[in-house]
Amino acid sequence: MFFLRSNYTHPAFREGAVDMVPLATGIAAWGLMTGVAMVKSGMSVIEALAMTFLVYAGSSQLASIPLIVAAAPAWVILATGFCVNLRFVVFSLHLRPYLMHLPRWRRMVNGYLTADLSYALFTRRFPVPGDSEAQCREQEAYLAGNYFVTWTSWMLPGVAGIALANFIPSAWGLGFAGVLCLVGILCSLANTRLRLLSAVVAAAAAVAAYALPLKLNIVVAIAAAVLASFWLESRVPRRWSEA
Repeated sequence: MFFLRSNYTHPAFREGAVDMVPLATGIAAWGLMTGVAMVKSGMSVIEALAMTFLVYAGSSQLASIPLIVAAAPAWVILATGFCVNLRFVVFSLHLRPYLMHLPRWRRMVNGYLTADLSYALFTRRFPVPGDSEAQCREQEAYLAGNYFVTWTSWMLPGVAGIALANFIPSAWGLGFAGVLCLVGILCSLANTRLRLLSAVVAAAAAVAAYALPLKLNIVVAIAAAVLASFWLESRVPRRWSEA
């Protein structure tokens, strides 16, 4: 965990944090969107804050919000959250050999802090569990660095979304939260020059074709970005497009 001195003073902690930083913008946008969505759906600020810090699972939170607003039975809400987060059972089984040497309370905190991206980065960096004390310490420190960036990138924007939700015009509704969600996805995926350029092309085409009926400017934007990407991919060096 990132608050243990043995973790945050280890060189692998910084490595784990640095590896997660490029994904932090997308996580932050998701957190902000979820905070706005909770308040806009009718939850009080206290309820939204409690859900943010206790649940710490965006997909589960978003799935539960309409059920809570509709006063669904508690078992329905819990079952929904359980089903949405079933993937974490697989994550836990995979991470078990890496963490079984830790005390129970530390394993439980790891379970709370584990997120999709931290799991993905960690297992890619360490395909097999460590077989020595030094390797186990390195792996835990790296995972703690992932956790630090993921947790702060989620919590701080989530709290900001809760605080600012009442200042967002009601006419924007949850559609505004959806836009924030898509911005988060865009920031996560635009991690190469070619992808960033395709996003710029799509944005320009969408604005240029805004007057088209039935929101056909979106179709035009997609087509323009795809065609531009195919054309550039065959004409620029591979190293440039993947940088």
